[in-house]
Amino acid sequence: MTTTTKPNHIGRKIARIRELRGMKQEALAHELGISQQSVSHIEQSETLDDVKLEEVAKVLGVTKEGIENFSEEAILNIIGNTYHVDNSSAVNYGCTFNPLDKLIIAYEEKEKLYERLLQAEKDKVTYLEELLKKN
Repeated sequence: MTTTTKPNHIGRKIARIRELRGMKQEALAHELGISQQSVSHIEQSETLDDVKLEEVAKVLGVTKEGIENFSEEAILNIIGNTYHVDNSSAVNYGCTFNPLDKLIIAYEEKEKLYERLLQAEKDKVTYLEELLKKN
């Protein structure tokens, strides 16, 4: 499998991370306080000074090292290991809880809510009966 990101081309890595974040060049430029053309120039650059790289990383919500070490293969491996299709064509989302347990908890909470509502209605009826007795 070939990658679209050359190992040391920092500008392409920035562009790819920006795209994965769903961010346009204009938005990145605005956040950095520079022009869209400057962002384009950054994304075409093979290298970038550490200070500027830190600024870009902060805006993109990653670390400087995250940009430097970014690779499409790593992302595809993470996605492939997290969301894979087994032989029965069912998608495994790596569920970390038992859905049946969650259903039981929701049912128990509904029961408690119903009991509180019923008690509130009983209290209201008692209060109204006392008001009627006073009159």
